[in-house]
Order: sequence, then C-alpha cells, then structure tokens
Amino acid sequence: MKKLELHWQIMIGMIVGITFGYLMTFWSGGAKFINDWIVPFGTIFIRLLKLIAIPLILASLVKGISDLQDISKFKNMGIRTILIYMFTTLIAIVIGLGIVNLLDPGKGIPKETIAQLTSTYTNNADISAKITEAANQKAAGPLDFVVNMVPDNIIGAMTDNGMMLQIIFFAIFIGISLLLVDDKKAKPLKDFFDSLNEVVLKMVDLIMLTAPFAVFALLAGVVVSANDPEILKKLAFYTAIVLLGLSLMIVFYMTVAYIYTKKTPGQFFKAISPAQLLAFSTSSSAATLPVTMERVNEHLGVDEEVSSFVLPVGATINMDGTSLYQAVAAVFIAQAMNFPLDFTAQLTIVFTALLASIGSAAVPGAGMVMLVIVLESIGFPADKLAVGLALIFAVDRPLDMCRTVVNVTGDAFVSLCVGKSLGKLHEPHERKWDENYKLKHKKL
Repeated sequence: MKKLELHWQIMIGMIVGITFGYLMTFWSGGAKFINDWIVPFGTIFIRLLKLIAIPLILASLVKGISDLQDISKFKNMGIRTILIYMFTTLIAIVIGLGIVNLLDPGKGIPKETIAQLTSTYTNNADISAKITEAANQKAAGPLDFVVNMVPDNIIGAMTDNGMMLQIIFFAIFIGISLLLVDDKKAKPLKDFFDSLNEVVLKMVDLIMLTAPFAVFALLAGVVVSANDPEILKKLAFYTAIVLLGLSLMIVFYMTVAYIYTKKTPGQFFKAISPAQLLAFSTSSSAATLPVTMERVNEHLGVDEEVSSFVLPVGATINMDGTSLYQAVAAVFIAQAMNFPLDFTAQLTIVFTALLASIGSAAVPGAGMVMLVIVLESIGFPADKLAVGLALIFAVDRPLDMCRTVVNVTGDAFVSLCVGKSLGKLHEPHERKWDENYKLKHKKL
C-alpha cells in the first residue's frame, strides 16, 4: 500500500491534536495532563529543528556561495533577493491597509468589550514586556542594525538562534574567501562543508519522521491554553479581516508564481505544505527554516546555492504576514479608540512597517513588538498603548500562527522567483531518508 504523503500525515496530526485538546478542556485535569505529558514532545521537536538550523545555514550557505565560482553571481542574487523581499512586504502592507480601511472593523467594537479587554489585559506582563522591548529597539541608532550583523565572536553567535544574521554574514564571508583562495587549498574546507551539509539535510529527514506526532502535541497544547471563547467571538470580525488579508497575500504569491515560473498552485502547495503546517504549529519561521530549505530545494527544484542564501535571509528580513498584520492591527486599534488617521499617517504605517520588518526576530510574538513601533510612529498616545495592545492580545496567538504561514510561504515564493531569474531551477528530486541505508545493505 502506498504510504500517505507527509503533508497529509501532518494534517491528520493537526486535526487529531485540535480535537484531543478540545475534548480535554471538558476534564478539570485535562490542561495539566496535556502540558505535563503531551506538550514536551512538541517542545523536543522544535528544539531539534532549532538545533540543526545554524549548522544547516552555515554549511549550505558556504557550499552555495563557493559553488558559484564567481562573486558577481552572488552580488546579482543578493540584490534581487533584497529587492523582491521589500516589494512583497510592501504589497502585503498595502493589502492590509486596503481591507481594514474598506471594512472598518474597529468601529463595530462596543465600549463594553473595550472596557472588558482593557481590564483583562492592560496589566499583562507580556504586553508590558513588548512595550519595553519596542522602546529598546526604537532607541537604537540608525546603523545599529548593520553593526549587529557583524559578530565579534562567531562561537558566541552560534549559541543563539536569534543571531541568525551574524551567522549569515560569517557564512558569506567564508564562502567569498573560499572563492578567492587557490582551488587546491580551498578543497579540504569546501569538502568539509559539503559533507556537513549532506549530514544535516539527512538529520532534517529524520526529524520530519516525527512531525505528525509533534504537531499533534503542539496544537493540543495551544487549544487547552486558549483564551476566553466569549472574547474571541467579539473579536471575530477583526480576526476574519486579518485572515482575509493573509489569504489574499497567498493568492498573490500563487498568481505571480504561476505566471513567472509556470508552477501551478497545486504543485507549489504540495511542495511546501509540510513547512506551512509546521509554521502554523510552531509560530516560528526560524524553527521551520530547516524544513523550508529542504522542501524548496528537493520539492520545488530551486538550486541549493539559491535557497541556502534566500531562505535564511528571508527568515530574518521577510515578514510579509506580520507586516500585513501590523497594518490591519494599527488601523483597527485607531478605529476602536477613535484616533483619527489621515493619509500621511497611513503612509507612515507603510514605511514604518516595512522598516520594522527588517531584522525582526523570527520567533513567536515578534509582531507585537513591531506593532508598538508602528503605533508610536503615527503619534498614538503612549498612555494608551497598553490598552491598544489589550484589544487584540486575546487573538494574537492564533493570528501569529496564521501570519507565520504567510511569512514562510513568502520565503519559498521569493526563493522560487530568484531561482527562476538566475536560471537555477531544476527538476525536483526527493531524497528518501533511508535511500543510502538501503543501498549499503544491498551491497552487503
């Protein structure tokens, strides 16, 4: 019997996890049971993906650049990547502003709901932490972002997944240096990174064997920790508008991908759906990165020298889903709090959300920090920031899951476009996790 494809296995894991989590909410000890005995397996899965993220970025990026044989090719790829990422982020923000201004979700929020949300969440520790973190980011100098890209200790940078840009910088530095060294002297180090890349990719295959079970554990935990259902219902219109915007962004990806690369929506979704489903479950494009790289390379047919650069960079600077969410959330809060927004303020949202997305952490909750920066840029009263965040805090977690799907989809889309523009698309070839194992045993 033919084995069920991975994306269907993960989908089943999601459905069973949500159902199991919901049923356990009817038992007084259900939440504790899931948090003690189910969630840890999902946590282990995320840790395994994070464990291999830095070795994979380092090995694949060094290998990809050193395979180019020409520094000018790398420059072309880098410029195209950054420009396309900025363009898609701009499109996302415009879509978000368009639908939130057209549908006015904030004007339908009753004062009683605002008062209830304010009393529930204004003093929330997470909200206070986001406001403090945003203040720290805003206080940074204009070139701090560039300075922070350059590590002073690569070993220290490799101990923190949040230092991804520093790892990318170091890997690019090594790759370019390898191109400038005599081939005979460069070969041993190049062979090392080639070998490391193959081993880490195999580790991705092995980790993905447990993905359906991990997704079950993660979503069961999300369901039992959900907020007050009544509050969620009152914010349903706002939630629906965010989801509409995210859906339109995916339609944009599919349309352009089909016109430019001739990849049908079915082919695209089949290739990257496991990465999308993991992005939904983990709310982290950084944790999903190893899977995204494997799916784009083996299932979309993008050459590794392209995907190994475009995807790690995208996980750091490309936040299409989050940027769209910033636009909708900022205008929604302004509408609900009767804070007027003129055309200039809306343009400010566009540029601030675009700039805030660059270098934003690819981890759960980073969107809230960006939102504070966006709200402050339009002159939103500082004493009402906590109230504004409280309005949307109850639904931030499920929306974070959805916008991370768009972030990851956007990374894959840009990788596909850059690969096409450079003539670096090949026929997809899936490598089975046990293909070499079977081959070795046949020889024996």
